[in-house]
Amino acid sequence: MNRLVSRISAVCLSVAIGVSPYAFAKEKQPKKKKNQDLSANPLANVKSKQPDKALFDKAMIALKKGKFDVARLDLQTLLNTYPDTEYAMRAKLAIGDTWYKEGGSAALQQAEAEYKDFITFFPNTPEASEAQMKVGDIYFMQMDKPDRDPQNAVHAEKEYRAMIQQFPDSPLIPRAKQRLRETQEVLAQRQFEIGQFYAGRENWTASIARLQTVADSYPLFSHSDQTLITLGDAYATQAQIASKLPSISAKAKEELVKLYDDRAAAAWGRVVTRYAMAPHVEDAKDRLIAMGRNIPEPTPAQLAESEAEEGSRVNVRLKDRALMLIKHTPSTVQAARVGEPTLADPTETYAPAVNKDVVATFNAAMRGQPLPGTNPATGADAVSAAIANGTAPPTTDQPATPAKFEDVPSADGASGNSTSVQVLNGGSSAPAANGDAGSNAAPAATGGTPTTPAVDNSPVKAVRPPDNSPLPAVDKPEEAPAQVNDVKSGGGNGAQVTTGTTANSKKKKKAPYNADDESSSKHKKKKGLDKLNPF
Repeated sequence: MNRLVSRISAVCLSVAIGVSPYAFAKEKQPKKKKNQDLSANPLANVKSKQPDKALFDKAMIALKKGKFDVARLDLQTLLNTYPDTEYAMRAKLAIGDTWYKEGGSAALQQAEAEYKDFITFFPNTPEASEAQMKVGDIYFMQMDKPDRDPQNAVHAEKEYRAMIQQFPDSPLIPRAKQRLRETQEVLAQRQFEIGQFYAGRENWTASIARLQTVADSYPLFSHSDQTLITLGDAYATQAQIASKLPSISAKAKEELVKLYDDRAAAAWGRVVTRYAMAPHVEDAKDRLIAMGRNIPEPTPAQLAESEAEEGSRVNVRLKDRALMLIKHTPSTVQAARVGEPTLADPTETYAPAVNKDVVATFNAAMRGQPLPGTNPATGADAVSAAIANGTAPPTTDQPATPAKFEDVPSADGASGNSTSVQVLNGGSSAPAANGDAGSNAAPAATGGTPTTPAVDNSPVKAVRPPDNSPLPAVDKPEEAPAQVNDVKSGGGNGAQVTTGTTANSKKKKKAPYNADDESSSKHKKKKGLDKLNPF
């Protein structure tokens, strides 16, 4: 028994000796610091008891909890009370963040104003690029589908371009370029759908204008191959229309057909070379073969560029298609992830300018003159030249040049800012305004020889008889008779009385009162037994 007790005691003692150092070691281990996100508040761990630091920390806590009004009040108090504080820059940016995180159209508009003010006051800080990026994100979040109002997408494209150009060294540049690609995908999709709409209704002028704008402005568009194929089809259709015109010669018809066939082949050839890995490149090759043209070979660089673009796109899944039916925002899944987006819009192609080019081309062919716009590379050289020279029809983006007063011709035909008009009256012998004698000069008082009438060069010609005889005097109109307000009576005595009642008029007898048809306060209703008395 004693042995058993001694063994148990030894085991307990050994366990106690083994556990005790572990327990003491565990208690003496230093505490690990918690991982904190310092991006929202980089000055959070700064040990300071200054009042501006306390206000800033209080505002950051309120912003984190979603109390945006409290956070804005604390930040505005900080800026007003301590204008020289070291937290002024972060507080100014945080005020915009409160509006940005609150959301809503009115709040986002306030956030844009705050971010613009921050860029104005602190243009050379790293946070300025962050503010400019958020301005673009404000419009990006409010973008609608391609068939809706494109103003938010246009503003987003403008802000992202400003971000890339003004802050080229910012670490946010890759994200800004990707957002710009997605924004341009939406704008290109809108123009492409409008061009397809006009093509379906055989309005080839409007279709060419839209599709040419997409091909020139958005080369990273996911449907660029379909855009160029439809553009080539429009030119090929114009060639067929020209071949059936009966009113032009065979030579002119041949030149027109060749011109539009060259433009169609150029559009299809660009699909083969620039978008060699696109899904519809085989359709472009089939059209070139049917026309009897050679199929161009893309360079290795063009093949690599097209392969990289097509490989970066994400396929649209069934889930994405279902979300497109519910969400009001556009889908940018198919936007490219590589390639440099367009930072400056080229000259846009307008439908009136394309129509003017078509008319000029047909007129030149009928007259046997050289055809304008024979460069098949773009098919819109005449349009670009017309817009650059200001000869294109005015549009909302390109208003007409207002007329100047200096352009008004003067009386002698020269350009100037003064115009003299001479009005010649009959029988007038006064000289004209420009120093010439009057055309109706009277003969001399002595000598009997009439003076030679001066030549009338005024722009306004006087009205005169053909034999230059004096005009007759203007007849004075006959005076109107005096107005008489009295009328004659119907009697034969000729007496005049005032208007109204006649002299011998008699007073009419008043009709008897009828209680059934009339009501009067002078005739009271009968009551009681009086109702039975007819008198």
